Amino acid sequence: MVKVEQLTKRFGAITAVDGIDFTVEKGEIVGFLGPNGAGKSTTMRMLAGYLPPTSGRASVAGFDIFSESLKAREHIGYLPENVPLYLDMRVAEFLRYRAGLKGVPQRRLTERVGDVLEMCGLDEVGKKIIGRLSKGFRQRVGLADAMIHEPDLLILDEPTIGLDPNQIRLVRDLIRNLRRHHTILLSSHILPEVEMLCSRVIIINKGRIEAMDTPQNLRARLGQAGHILFDAIVADPRAAATDLRQLEGVQGVSHRRDGDWTVFTIEAAPDRDPREALFHHATENKWRVREISRPPVTLERVFAEVTGGEENF
Repeated sequence: MVKVEQLTKRFGAITAVDGIDFTVEKGEIVGFLGPNGAGKSTTMRMLAGYLPPTSGRASVAGFDIFSESLKAREHIGYLPENVPLYLDMRVAEFLRYRAGLKGVPQRRLTERVGDVLEMCGLDEVGKKIIGRLSKGFRQRVGLADAMIHEPDLLILDEPTIGLDPNQIRLVRDLIRNLRRHHTILLSSHILPEVEMLCSRVIIINKGRIEAMDTPQNLRARLGQAGHILFDAIVADPRAAATDLRQLEGVQGVSHRRDGDWTVFTIEAAPDRDPREALFHHATENKWRVREISRPPVTLERVFAEVTGGEENF
């Protein structure tokens, strides 16, 4: 459905997107992730035909998005981060106008407007002025606009940004239902949302793709060299940390105080689990132990590791 080859975008001396390659297969929901300024929105704007590339190629449904732009855009629905709406128009009136612009045949206008109003949960506000709607409803109007011409590909840039938890859940459920009829490329900073929705994840950083796989495989890959939490009461935390570094399967140790307890963060070697060695070492030294655990690897932690950022961004 989507094929990108050596796609590059430069703004003067700044390279926003640097020779990236990826594909999106029909029926997939793919998460496109990265820190602010990583090149996500620039890539999405190029795929949607809003920005020309500096070099490289990209195609949607077999049509080159640059040399066959109009043909390609017939297959694309784009929801930008800041949804452009005519606030003084009524919802159904706006969608009918947008459907006409996107080439929906006159005989099908009423049917298509009715379909997207129902799919996006907008039936009750179809006659209301867009400017008087909540942000959640406006976001759904933008999504209905992206879908009005029945595109094969939906490009959704931060579709739940600024929404409250209930609105996020409604939009997330809607996106999940759309996968039956659309391929979806989705950008979001809410990583648990991406993990629930996406069959595959692409992580971009500083204009380059740093990782591309299923969320499960990315977590498993990082989990092979994960961290272990080890809480104990020890006489000398620095000496204890030095001893722990000598244990088989341990690559690194850091520690902090928590009252009388010392919390050690153990960096395990790839494919090794030193928890049994930690337990025996604590028993031999008669340390009181509160916890020995390997925290689950989340997509948020994978993101932090891949992009070199803080986990709690």
